[in-house]
Amino acid sequence: MRVIGRLAVIVTIAIVAIPARAQDDESTFRARARAAPDDVRGRATDSVAEEEIEERVVRSAPDALRLMPGVSIQQTAHGQASPYVRGVTGQQVLLLFDGVRLNNGIFRQGPNQYFFTVDVESLATIHVVRGSATTRLGADALGGAILALPREPTIDPRRDGLIVHPRLIGRYGMQDTDAGARAEIDLQLGRSLGFLGGVRYRDAGPLQGAGIVCPLSTVVPCVPARDPAMRRNVPMIPFVEDDGRTQRGTGFRVLSWDERLVWRASDELRVTLAGYGWHQFDSPRTDQCPAPFAPGNDCLTYLQQTRALGLLAIDVRPRESELAEMRIALSWQRTHEHRLRDRPTAFVENRFLDTIDTYGLTVRGRTRAFVLAPELAIAVHFGAEAYSDVVRSEASTAFTDVGLTVREPRGQYVDGARFAQLSAWSEVQAAITTGLIARGGARVLYAGARASADPSSGTARVDLDVAGVAARAGIEARIVPELTLHVNVDQGVRPPNLDDLTSRQQAGPGFQFENPDLREERSTTFEIGARIEAWDALRLDAWAYAMLLDGAMTRVPREASACPPATPQCRGSWSRYQLVNAEGESLIVGTELALTLDLRDIGLVARSTLSIAWGEGPSPTDANVRVPLSRVPPFGGALDLRWQPAPRGLALGATMRWALDQDRLAPADASDARILAGGTPGYAVVDLRAAWRFDPHLAVSVVLENVLDSAYRVHGSSINGPGRGLLARLEAGF
Repeated sequence: MRVIGRLAVIVTIAIVAIPARAQDDESTFRARARAAPDDVRGRATDSVAEEEIEERVVRSAPDALRLMPGVSIQQTAHGQASPYVRGVTGQQVLLLFDGVRLNNGIFRQGPNQYFFTVDVESLATIHVVRGSATTRLGADALGGAILALPREPTIDPRRDGLIVHPRLIGRYGMQDTDAGARAEIDLQLGRSLGFLGGVRYRDAGPLQGAGIVCPLSTVVPCVPARDPAMRRNVPMIPFVEDDGRTQRGTGFRVLSWDERLVWRASDELRVTLAGYGWHQFDSPRTDQCPAPFAPGNDCLTYLQQTRALGLLAIDVRPRESELAEMRIALSWQRTHEHRLRDRPTAFVENRFLDTIDTYGLTVRGRTRAFVLAPELAIAVHFGAEAYSDVVRSEASTAFTDVGLTVREPRGQYVDGARFAQLSAWSEVQAAITTGLIARGGARVLYAGARASADPSSGTARVDLDVAGVAARAGIEARIVPELTLHVNVDQGVRPPNLDDLTSRQQAGPGFQFENPDLREERSTTFEIGARIEAWDALRLDAWAYAMLLDGAMTRVPREASACPPATPQCRGSWSRYQLVNAEGESLIVGTELALTLDLRDIGLVARSTLSIAWGEGPSPTDANVRVPLSRVPPFGGALDLRWQPAPRGLALGATMRWALDQDRLAPADASDARILAGGTPGYAVVDLRAAWRFDPHLAVSVVLENVLDSAYRVHGSSINGPGRGLLARLEAGF
């Protein structure tokens, strides 16, 4: 009855929103998408646009990237997801929303949930830059960067007065009874002012998989029987209920909103004032609900996961100036987490409250091309940025049997800790001859971390300053009209942040505590790429790369005696870790292929991708021994077919995602309950979809996911993928 009720609400909302008459100007129906930024040119990149996001009924912003080569989506929880780019994730991948850094001083090492807090319904495009992008985009972009661009309000200079375009969207997912709706309004006031605002609510229940995913190890047979007493060698994570499909520690609720006001003062000046909010409730962390070897009713839940962003941006495009364009942006962000570790068997509740405020200023611009010779023209790209983080953190323990609550000496982080980053960069792009472009530039950066000492909790003072330079050079050569070659060399820098230097937290393999003596990570990436375009229908993108990591931060096992004072969770954990800089270089090499066949005459587009990544580095306990790097994704790819016989109307599609076994495990992987014994089995998952747009009134998208009902898990995840079920999206507006 609950499911039927939700569907009825969604359908009713959509039907009410159907307009009584059509609009003549189709271009004013939808907020326009954003063009690809210049930062992605000459690089290994892929993009996903709003129309594809809608048609595939993707569950989240990370989920929209699943078909990209070189990208893998790990999920520690159903309400969390972390994109891996070229074998790395978390702090080593830079996230940008409308040019503003999402990476802050408490971004966690390894997979984190922060890109999940970007509402996919508010996005126009997501660009992924694979390979180090520190020079152009900033620190932390060792493996790459993800650029999320929001939708813009519609401003049609040919029309005046008040123009209103409402839009309502309903979504439903069968395997987690995920139901929700978004209401938005697109307003144009006069010829130069536009507003786009929306609010969305989402309620996802426990996720049902296709069954239990058995370990690769065959020492003890895996028997996933329906009778719990008959189960043998069944993974502890996720905890699967007696029905063999429902995964405990999944389900969540979300309320999100966005407002964007754009004033086009003239053809040369545009001012944007925007706000975005994400409020996620009651989201269990699947690998800690229950934790390995803990009673079945223990659970770590994110009671609140919120992120707010305020932005004021000024875009200038002078007509009669050597400056082609420039953007100045002021931003404020607040990320807040309220976590509850409930241990009813022990009559204990641990609560953690962490808030970080980030203040940012960014300047980016480029000049027009300066013609220095008949076959030589150069343009200069430049920028500077400053970000400052302030952390508030506290923790308390409640003894529920006696009604006593005790505040802990410190929280997961040091209360009042600060983290600052300053940088400036410039890159020159030179068109040397027809078909030959050279690029080169550098970024000078500084990072400073400050945290006070606390003798009662054994917390050492942090007073760290890091300064450095990252440079890049690249060549783009069009050999013949059908073939373009790329060669790039990029350096990357990631200073240690407050999470590395001060945090005490429950990580996947166990309890992790701070190391105030860490130094920065540095990378150098060498890559070569080729694009072949033939017969106006065939395109092949091929890239090969090697990334050298110096001082890569890795987890080292510690004894219980090494635990800091006043941290009973550390001593009580089944394993303990501390971050250290690896002695020696780590290496990740790989290849990415994307083959696209576009038969426009019959409306058929076929795309196939392949990704191979292989990584190794010094052993955390013996620098003379080389071991696999942690959680590097296996060899995998995707095949996507899409047929749309007319420019508008019906579109049919099919997708297969696949991966081979991943049995190359790092030492830390062996004790990480998110990774199955012996490694993660391979899989092949098939989805079918149909979409129909009755422009400009109504659009319907339906996906039958996991048609074969295959039990599978993405390497390093805590949850199994959804079983066979329907995803549906219904949109109405005018």
